[in-house]
Amino acid sequence: MMDLTALRSLDAVHEHGSVVGAAEALGYTPSAVSQQIKRLERQSGVPLLERVGRGVILSGAGRILVAEGARITADLERLETDLHAHAGGVAGQLDLIGFSTAMRGLVGPVAAALMRDHPSLRIRLAEVEPWDAVDRVAAGRADVGVVHRWGDVPIAIPDGLARQVVHRDVAEVVLPVDHPLAGRRSVTPRDLVDECWIATPEGTICRQWLDRMYAGTGRLPVIEHTSMEFDSHLALVAAGLGIALVPRLGRSALPDGTRAVRVTDPVPEREVIVVWRRSQDRSPAIRALVTALGDAGSL
Repeated sequence: MMDLTALRSLDAVHEHGSVVGAAEALGYTPSAVSQQIKRLERQSGVPLLERVGRGVILSGAGRILVAEGARITADLERLETDLHAHAGGVAGQLDLIGFSTAMRGLVGPVAAALMRDHPSLRIRLAEVEPWDAVDRVAAGRADVGVVHRWGDVPIAIPDGLARQVVHRDVAEVVLPVDHPLAGRRSVTPRDLVDECWIATPEGTICRQWLDRMYAGTGRLPVIEHTSMEFDSHLALVAAGLGIALVPRLGRSALPDGTRAVRVTDPVPEREVIVVWRRSQDRSPAIRALVTALGDAGSL
């Protein structure tokens, strides 16, 4: 009988174009991925990969196996979900992935409370950027993803995933306390056109939103410093190196010498969205997790 874990490894090789790329995405060693695929080839009796340059592609048989494997995996997930739903217990293991501020401000406390209330439930957490989280859940490499969408910045969620908004978060501009705008109740992007920003790197959703926020000013934000971590943004603001747009969710205490000011026209608001595969829609564990995230997010 073919191993579902090995089927997912083959699918990851197809997606990433190499055994190394698949191993990084799955959290395995390249040797483990290679062994899983060799086992599939022994079980099926046909070669599943073809070498092209330094990478690999699926053979014709490999493509058939990946396509059918996705269907079989979905059917098995539905069967497992129906069994759990019939039993009615919140149990099993869930792999939950999400972005950093949600991990700190929402996911961590909810996961801990659920596992205390349901001792047979195990939730494993991993920090992943939103686009990667959607891809991994859709591919079956995680059970639940927590992603975010800023304003009109799109995030594509495939039809095979269910989704639910569990929180609406707002960002504020953090300035040194002696900044001329620090005493204002609110500011607009037009007030900030000449400021030097501390921002996330280009290509991130938060950076895209900052650029969109400036749309009505005829200018682009001046990015002086970049960092992935909002805690670093706060520290750099405290050092007097610029200003930063920092979400409230999961935000650390503001450092001495800084102040957060509301932004309007537009308000920098994001939706926090939970996604999971529709094939697991009746899972008591997933339903309990989504409900708990929604309850916590609405507080």
